[in-house]
Amino acid sequence: MVSITKKVIIYSMVGIMQCGLGTALVEASPNQQQYAQHDQGRQNQDRLEKQKKERHEREKRENHRHKQEMERHRGESDRDWHERQRRENQRHDREMRWIILGILGIILDK
Repeated sequence: MVSITKKVIIYSMVGIMQCGLGTALVEASPNQQQYAQHDQGRQNQDRLEKQKKERHEREKRENHRHKQEMERHRGESDRDWHERQRRENQRHDREMRWIILGILGIILDK
C-alpha cells in the first residue's frame, strides 16, 4: 500500500509539472496577433525610413537650387540682384516650411 501511494504521489507530481511546463510554453509563444503587430511595426518603420530619405533628398535639392539662385547673374544690376535675392529668400523660406511640415506629418502619423 505504501508503494502504491508513493507511485501515485510521484506520478501526480510529474503530471502537474508537465502541465505547468506546457502552460508556460503556450503562454510564452507568440500568437498570430503578436506576429501581425510585429509585421505592421516593421512596415511602419520601413515607411518612415523611406519618407525621411525622401525629405532629406528634397531638402538637399532645394538647398542646391537656392544656392544657385542666390548667385549674381551676368549683366544684372545691383538693384535687380538684391530684389531677386529678396524674392528667392521668401520662396526658399516658404519651401523649407513645407518640408518641415512634412516632417511633422511623418512624426504625427505614427
